[in-house]
Amino acid sequence: MKNVFSLTAGLLLALAGQAQTGGKITGMIKDGDNPKVIEAATISLLNAKDSSLVKATYSEKNGVFLFEGVKPGKYLVMASSIGHNKSWSKPIAIAATTEINVGTLQLVAADKSLKGVTVVARKSLIEHRADKTIVNVEANVNNAGSTALEVLEKSPGISIDKDGNIGLKGKQGVKILIDGKQSYLSGADLANLLKNMPASQLDQIEIMTNPPAKYDAAGNAGVINIRLKKTKVAGFNGSITSSYSQGQHYRANQSVNFNYRKQQVNIFGNISYRNERSFQDLVIQRKFRDKNTRELLSIFDQEANIRTRRQGIDARLGVDYNFSKRTTVGLLVSGFSNPDKFRNKNSTWLRDNNGVANAQTFSTTNMDINWRNFSGNLNLRHVLDSAGQEITADIDYVNYRSSNQQALSNYFFDAVGSKIAPSDTLLGQLPADITIYSAKTDYTRPLGHHAKLEAGLKWSSVKTDNNVQYDSLRNNIRVADNNRSNHFVYEEQIQAAYVSFSKPIDQKWDFQVGLRLENTVSKGRQLTTGEAFNRNYTQLFPTAYLGYKMNAANNFSLNYGRRIERPDYADLNPFYFFLDRYTYETGNPLLRPQFAHNAELSHSYKNILTTTINYYKATDLIESTFEQNEVKQETYVKKNNIASQEQLGLAINLALPVQKWLSINLYSNLNHNRYKGVLNNTQVDLRNTFLMSNLTAQMNFGKGWKASVDGFYRTKSVEGILVISGMGAMNAGVSKSVLQNKGTLKLSVRDIFWSQRFTGTAQYAYIDTRFRQERDSRLLTLSFTYRFGKGKPASARRQIGGANDEKGRVKSGN
Repeated sequence: MKNVFSLTAGLLLALAGQAQTGGKITGMIKDGDNPKVIEAATISLLNAKDSSLVKATYSEKNGVFLFEGVKPGKYLVMASSIGHNKSWSKPIAIAATTEINVGTLQLVAADKSLKGVTVVARKSLIEHRADKTIVNVEANVNNAGSTALEVLEKSPGISIDKDGNIGLKGKQGVKILIDGKQSYLSGADLANLLKNMPASQLDQIEIMTNPPAKYDAAGNAGVINIRLKKTKVAGFNGSITSSYSQGQHYRANQSVNFNYRKQQVNIFGNISYRNERSFQDLVIQRKFRDKNTRELLSIFDQEANIRTRRQGIDARLGVDYNFSKRTTVGLLVSGFSNPDKFRNKNSTWLRDNNGVANAQTFSTTNMDINWRNFSGNLNLRHVLDSAGQEITADIDYVNYRSSNQQALSNYFFDAVGSKIAPSDTLLGQLPADITIYSAKTDYTRPLGHHAKLEAGLKWSSVKTDNNVQYDSLRNNIRVADNNRSNHFVYEEQIQAAYVSFSKPIDQKWDFQVGLRLENTVSKGRQLTTGEAFNRNYTQLFPTAYLGYKMNAANNFSLNYGRRIERPDYADLNPFYFFLDRYTYETGNPLLRPQFAHNAELSHSYKNILTTTINYYKATDLIESTFEQNEVKQETYVKKNNIASQEQLGLAINLALPVQKWLSINLYSNLNHNRYKGVLNNTQVDLRNTFLMSNLTAQMNFGKGWKASVDGFYRTKSVEGILVISGMGAMNAGVSKSVLQNKGTLKLSVRDIFWSQRFTGTAQYAYIDTRFRQERDSRLLTLSFTYRFGKGKPASARRQIGGANDEKGRVKSGN
């Protein structure tokens, strides 16, 4: 491994050290006929033959721009700036050592009548790129007052199960990034983080099924990058948003985003507060069967009424300093505190194999949870020349700490309500401490004929410490429960290196290939029992992309990638988490990583109709499985490497401008899944074909009035061991621009028909379970946003760090 990293580091230094030669092009940008120059205007160098982009830069504060290392040829210079019409230079010819000044390019205001009015650019709801799909969150009125998790659920190809786990195109194992940085959370804890993040903070959602080699290889189904709002104009700017939602319970959130940029300094940040109450009702029927004969032994009918109180404050503050026009250093700190209260009242009827009740148990579970986080990122960007050659570096520190106090009480009665056994109480302290360090560097070098080379290194270190203490309350005396207590420490290091190369073959064909190497060294120790495990493995992850432009209307693309899904940290921890007397969850230190191959073939027609065929195969699939103890009449959930999964899918996206005031976006994804493996010593072969569809209609009536109607539906599907019934929801909303477009008032209704209810079964081997879940999903929301400040365009800043994979594997919620 040392030789690999030494070779890659040497390659980076050697490439960076080679200076590019060629001609120079200079000029100046002014504001119309005024003597005032324009700073940070976008300057594009175009090929004179076909107007294709060669390179781009920004004008300095004195209005001057410079292109260096320009290869011999004929070019055009184009200048653009928000609020101005574009301007072009005359065609120019460059020789090997030519230096040409194109003079002054004047940018004339697009419409002088707009002076003093805040202009809000309209974005389409969904954009399709060669390597990703982009969802513009604010383009949908119905996202007002929503959470990040609810916005994801309405996005193309994304599904959310009853526990908040996120799937993409019918596959689990999605990595969630926030501004390019991993959250280090997973499962229900990631869902809890996204539930505490208001949609008003979100700018875009980027969906990548086959990310390039520069991204961590983690995430079997792909990567979803949530980009937070960033104001990209000079001066002091920002927005304030407040919303209130009412269902059976209330939800309120407020957020402030701001940016201040002056000369070399740029300061940005946001803060949000969220307060809500919610409910979840869960009905479960379990049939206990003999493991050998499958004979029905008993029936459990359970009903859980869960009430949750969530609060959360989330803050982020960053500063960028431009030491020169080519060197920028940035510091970003963020954190949150999410105190939650979880209350569950559970009733269980115990019946014989004929369905006759013979006993009942009532239980209450109270949990007080507080997750706290602090993250710090130091980043550097150095541009080596005007051709786009650059080096970036990131150093990250992340810490999560939680306290979780749990009290579970059980009361036992016969069928007529007479007490038949003493009540018992289980008290738990479930703290968690997770510390993550990460460092990475990336190098980009444009080559001749529009080719580009990228390479990079990354190192990360993670340590999780969980010291779970359970006590039993017997005759009002607290007694240590050593059989359930456990102290587990997990440590992991990952070293990675990648290289990527892209190049257009001709005017119709282009390609990109990449290779990423990751070495993982991990160890887990149970300090309570002395048990331990060690893992060390090295894997290669290739990626490949091929594009073909048939004509102006038709484009084809083919891509392939290999990916990995490592077990979440908490899933390796063999501790017990209790929902009630008869139900608990436990970890599995024997879990292995799962691997997947994913290939896609896409066709785009005029950016209106996009059709994609995909094939996916995963091995050592990590899924939750049910196991039962017939003697104690207990059911517990445990992650296992249970099977392989194959999927063949067809996705269609139609973005249709019906009228000037009406546009429709329809996304449909037809998938056939097959799960094959051994569950509970029984061979299982599950197959299912299902359809997912999202439909959004957006209306612009003029004079600041807009409306949106959207909905989704999923047919019956198989998700690992669960068969989920069909489900859907419909939402509608209207918005009005006020205060000279500085304010926006929105009114929306989510899940109008209260149809977003989960029902399903798990039937395999001797497991026979049915469930139904409903929650407070129907909400009426009123939201107001006010935008303040004015200024001119600023160069985009870099706010993503290097701790990408590790954050996604922490659990930090209910």
